Amino acid sequence: MYTGLMHMHSMLRWLLLAVLFYTVITSIIGWKQNKAYTNGHGKLVFYTVLIAHLQLIIGFVLYFMGSWANALTQMGETMRDAKMRFFAVEHLAGMLIAIALITIGSARAKRAANDATRYKTIAALFGIALLLILLSIPWPFREAGLGRGWF
Repeated sequence: MYTGLMHMHSMLRWLLLAVLFYTVITSIIGWKQNKAYTNGHGKLVFYTVLIAHLQLIIGFVLYFMGSWANALTQMGETMRDAKMRFFAVEHLAGMLIAIALITIGSARAKRAANDATRYKTIAALFGIALLLILLSIPWPFREAGLGRGWF
């Protein structure tokens, strides 16, 4: 079960990155071109938040099924090991902050006074979240991701 969830978490990352990138780009275009905020864009934001939260839930299940949660009880040893530190602290913190930004961006956009503010809020907060996610992924070229592959 753990391996299947790990593969799902890894594959879902690509969907989240694609949808998040598309949402940021369309929000920037909508903001800069003073476009009306449409129901379609609202649905795009909703599905972006949904995928991010699904990824978070799967990540938490993996975190507590694996040995990463135990690493928190041995913080001295964890902080000395770069790979353990990455997964137990950096990946977890980066992703939690990113998903919080996505959630806050969605909520603020719903309450925004005008369409330009909606687009600007989504572009800014989702954009920062995208950057954090890109920095927090264990890419194969990083020490924490060596041997993991792209999928």
